Amino acid sequence: MTKLYLSVGPDGQRVEYRDRKRWWWLLSVVYPLLPFTGIALHAATGHEIALGLPLLISYGLMPLLDLLIGEDQNNPPEAVVPQLEQERYYRWLTWLTVPLHFVALVGCAWWVGTQNLSWWAVLMLAYVAGTDSGLGINTGHELGHKYTAVEQWLARLVLAVPAYGHFTVEHGRGHHRSVSTPEDHASARMGESIYRFACRELPGGIRRAWSLEAERLAQQHRSVWSVHNTMLQSYAVTAVLQISLTIAFGWVMVPFLIVHNMVAWWQLTSANYVEHYGLLRERLPNGKYETPQPHHSWNTNHLVTNLALFHLQRHSDHHAYPSRRYQSLRHFEDLPQLPSGYFGMFPLSYVPALWFRVMDPRLLALPHVNGNLARVNIDQDPERRARIFARYAGAGEASGSVQA
Repeated sequence: MTKLYLSVGPDGQRVEYRDRKRWWWLLSVVYPLLPFTGIALHAATGHEIALGLPLLISYGLMPLLDLLIGEDQNNPPEAVVPQLEQERYYRWLTWLTVPLHFVALVGCAWWVGTQNLSWWAVLMLAYVAGTDSGLGINTGHELGHKYTAVEQWLARLVLAVPAYGHFTVEHGRGHHRSVSTPEDHASARMGESIYRFACRELPGGIRRAWSLEAERLAQQHRSVWSVHNTMLQSYAVTAVLQISLTIAFGWVMVPFLIVHNMVAWWQLTSANYVEHYGLLRERLPNGKYETPQPHHSWNTNHLVTNLALFHLQRHSDHHAYPSRRYQSLRHFEDLPQLPSGYFGMFPLSYVPALWFRVMDPRLLALPHVNGNLARVNIDQDPERRARIFARYAGAGEASGSVQA
């Protein structure tokens, strides 16, 4: 039986709400343990290829379930949202997920260190572990947007698993301020492949995070190298964790952890790429950009993958209201909608020609774009811009009118 929330609406009428996904949110908690399905199958069969089972589940079964089960457009009534946000059950789920990411990485490292695996099996399990730790960045994302000291510390801890301790600083104080503008390295541009995007997103995130944290500490008259640097706190946990694994299981951990870390970072890059592709905030007469609105993020209500990602895919409401907790995120009509959940969109983005074929017409057909290329965040490379205008001639205004 799901919990009943009661309140009174603005019209004075009684409001009742049951979160029918209440227990299904446990999928987000147990999903970090997915690598153990491959390890168990390998132990049972002796076939090293079995270690790749989590990849088959994530990029095969999950998109299929999204297709078969479909979308959930249900929203909690605003009258009960304060109760829903205060419900400790939901935040306990995110808290519980943090140690499970450590368990998953240690478990994969233990299997690599104690089994006689071929080199390609080591790399496969490192890749599996990396995709799993990419989920850890998602957990850190949910926690890092909250203002309690406990959740801020838990965010730093879980981000230590993939050595991505700068994320909370970069994401909250950087990306959210400049999202869907040409200035944001974490917002992909129309015509920009994910590989070109990664070359500016990955280093750009680190540089911006250090700059923002140095600025914050300078205001407190503290050095960027002090113990008060939240990124260094997270990186210190990373060092203890990954050095300990190397001591425990030998030098095979060096390539294993390098691949693990890079794949986890790539998972975040993949998410950033699909979340804001081509979307552009309007520049106001005062030179500033309009406040981020729900239509400045790509959204998807696919039920299964949202249950596995703490509602990350309701990204439109998240960017409009960043501190809103995952269980309260809403669906809005006429939003930019992805044709699949993230587990389906990531592989599509890895084949740029297919990505452009699917997403570019969808981008131009958005109501607030209406074929006008001046309302699109376009690749800054002159040759690529020229090709976009040549391909969509007549769809937008003259290239000189496009915002850059």
